[in-house]
Amino acid sequence: MTRQSKLAVQALQWTGDALKVLDQRQLPETIVYDEYSDAAGVAEAIASMRVRGAPAIGIAAAYGVVLSVMRHYSAGSDQWRQQVAADIDRLAHSRPTAVNLFWALDQMKAALIQAQSDPLAAALACAEKIHADDIAANHAMGELGADILAGAKGIMTHCNAGALATGGYGTALGVIRSVYRRQPVNVYAGETRPWLQGARLTVWELAQDGIPATLIADSAAAWLMKSGAIDWIVVGADRIAANGDAANKIGTYSLAVLAKQHGVKLMVAAPTSTIDWSIKDGSSIEIEQRNPNELLAPCYIKEASLVSAWNPVFDVTPAELISAIVTEKGVVLNPSEHGVGSLKHADQ
Repeated sequence: MTRQSKLAVQALQWTGDALKVLDQRQLPETIVYDEYSDAAGVAEAIASMRVRGAPAIGIAAAYGVVLSVMRHYSAGSDQWRQQVAADIDRLAHSRPTAVNLFWALDQMKAALIQAQSDPLAAALACAEKIHADDIAANHAMGELGADILAGAKGIMTHCNAGALATGGYGTALGVIRSVYRRQPVNVYAGETRPWLQGARLTVWELAQDGIPATLIADSAAAWLMKSGAIDWIVVGADRIAANGDAANKIGTYSLAVLAKQHGVKLMVAAPTSTIDWSIKDGSSIEIEQRNPNELLAPCYIKEASLVSAWNPVFDVTPAELISAIVTEKGVVLNPSEHGVGSLKHADQ
């Protein structure tokens, strides 16, 4: 058994009067933090993918609201509420797919409504609770997921759903970390086009924790499955519909279809804040389309070019292709049978 170390580099650091955001676009070559003292800066950090991963986006937005209150609050006047509301709206428009963003902002709005005399203290307490609860949830789902994966000889993951995408520890990588603490297991990571989160972030993050990992080209996944090297694919999610359909990084749906063909099981690990109870199924999930220039080679980025690019950064995996959804409140096996409704009141 390899001793687990705490990941030295965290996605977000609250300083008391600013939010430090690790610029994940520069990893693994460069570790640099950008510091933000207002909500507009945090919104830009989210939109530009300096911070990414659904839980981390929600946490960053919560601290963005704290910064807004810090900047605009004035005792004896209600004008600050309109200014903070405008900042909350700005944060809400920073990314469209990750439901954790909107969940966290709703939590912050509720905390401000209930605040009696010190809205700044109420906002900070709420943001810190969202952050701490996410880390605790990651550890809980890590152990629940590891129970299911007992005896697995090989696991593949896609994108980055680790400490860098969350408050700490990770969702999909949290499960993998917990499995590795119990038993040796071979871990494979897809490179994850178009931003290469698997190649740049996932294998680097696992190496920081002393966990060996093998990187594969995305297009090699089917052949890896056919070889019998993996039993499970474990991924995170940015939004889960009430029936269990799950949106995750583009390419997850492809892996799910391939897994079905090869008898490999698919696990989605995500906190319950990722479940959007307002939508019946995945057809209602908005899929973010990013700038084609993120995908195109520089020679094609010109007005007269005949080459364009289609750049959706998420897809939706239907519940019938998912073997298990793991959350901090419990596990749903074969979600296509009953959806995820059993989790709605699991803590009540």
